[in-house]
Amino acid sequence: MTALLLESPLLTVFVVVALGAVVGIIPFGPLRLGAAGALFVGLAIGNAVPDVASSMGMIQNLGLALFVYTVGLSAGQTFFADLIRQSKLMIASIGVLILGAVTTIVGGMILGFTSDFSVGIFAGATTNTPALAAASAATGNEIPAVGYSLAYPMGVIFGIIFVSLVVGRQWPGKSDTQSLAGKHLSAVTANVDKKLEIRRIPGWQEERIRMSYLRRGDDQRVVSPGEVLLPGDRVVVVGLPDDVELAVSAIGTEVDEHLADDRSIVGFRSFVVSRKELAGRSIASLSLPAQFGAMITRVHRGDLELLAADDLRLELGDRIAVVYPRSEESAIESYFGNSQRKISEVDAIGLGLGLALGLLVGMVEISLPGGTSFSLGAAAGPLLVGMVLGNLQRTGPLVWQLPLSANLTIRQLGLLLFLAAVGIASGPAFAKTAFTSQGLKAGLLGAVIAIVVVGLTGLVGRMLDLSAPRTSGAMAGILGQPAILAFAVSKVNDERIESGYAALFALGMIVKILLVSLILLF
Repeated sequence: MTALLLESPLLTVFVVVALGAVVGIIPFGPLRLGAAGALFVGLAIGNAVPDVASSMGMIQNLGLALFVYTVGLSAGQTFFADLIRQSKLMIASIGVLILGAVTTIVGGMILGFTSDFSVGIFAGATTNTPALAAASAATGNEIPAVGYSLAYPMGVIFGIIFVSLVVGRQWPGKSDTQSLAGKHLSAVTANVDKKLEIRRIPGWQEERIRMSYLRRGDDQRVVSPGEVLLPGDRVVVVGLPDDVELAVSAIGTEVDEHLADDRSIVGFRSFVVSRKELAGRSIASLSLPAQFGAMITRVHRGDLELLAADDLRLELGDRIAVVYPRSEESAIESYFGNSQRKISEVDAIGLGLGLALGLLVGMVEISLPGGTSFSLGAAAGPLLVGMVLGNLQRTGPLVWQLPLSANLTIRQLGLLLFLAAVGIASGPAFAKTAFTSQGLKAGLLGAVIAIVVVGLTGLVGRMLDLSAPRTSGAMAGILGQPAILAFAVSKVNDERIESGYAALFALGMIVKILLVSLILLF
């Protein structure tokens, strides 16, 4: 078996992926490792077949680039929208990492470690491979890599433990945005009691509600944006329950009859956005009322149900709920594409160019005072480019954004490849020193550093009155650890987790690289 694994590194990786999935579902008290199971199985197999470790570099970088790029695409819009809101968190994270570096220096002195060994422990405890690369280049030896391999599991384990304690909490988070996950829109038919312009209805101008059906006498049609409601009219109001209730109270009274039940004249159904030309287009720019006399009321994106605000930009794979004259149904279906097959196909041009740009950015050497330099590597480069392209969504004919289902599939594959390859590559060095007195001390220091960095980040999030999901995303982001992000997302469906992760990942990586020089001074 050992000879077979040694002969085929790819076989070894997928054996680790499969066994890691089994380990990942085993409960350790309230904790399950999930995708991180591949890391620990990889450590064991890497130790059993040490010669295969040298073949893991390409697979590791491929998996990492795929994972962080797709995370960047997904988090790009919310990151830039929340950038001002997250600025305090980002600034505070710099202070947290400096305290982590101080803990490394003091702990290394107490335990009698050389600075070369301590800096590797810092890179491992904060799970930062570019920081390890910078440390190895600065020291010119393999000592930092040994410290890294011993502390890396501590960063993952304690990161997962701390995130598991936070991610499901229900503290208020008054300074944060509300999550869209798990929110369901309601549609209510209201009887109009008085003459009223739609723009005067609470929530209309703020785009917290939409209106779809209008019945006036025996005529039933789609509401026009500039409509003036008359006494006796009946309209359908769509939005979150509290917003709908406020709007209905201003219009008149709720009635049991639901206009959407009668679709003989006005139709109502969902269409899949599969035409690439519509990716990145705002709902307002589609001009559906002018083109078809139709109106989009809501957008289903993955597990999210979004109100169709004018500035909401469509993504391939969105399912949009449209109210329309029945005579326009085939034209509207053709306009949106409505093809499940097309959205299952990945745009290879956009994906290939985006990843290539990310990897090129990661290769750029950034000079530091003292003659040292660093690059963002296969982690931060694709993440930063992915965030920018995810916010742009498209550039001319190029569509950067992936359909959500394709994004999640590629992301999961990249994560598993990365964790399996890291485990296999780190296995020999980990086993060599893990159970010596120096290895145990290094693991202890790595655990303390991880606890300081992750714990303080959680405390900062609480002090800034951020939500638990965004705080847990920040805790994963400051470590820059994909396994912890995947664990948090598996526990709570909340888009703020990825936004918090993206806010601190790249910043944390750069700060850690800069702190390498500080630690090596002692």
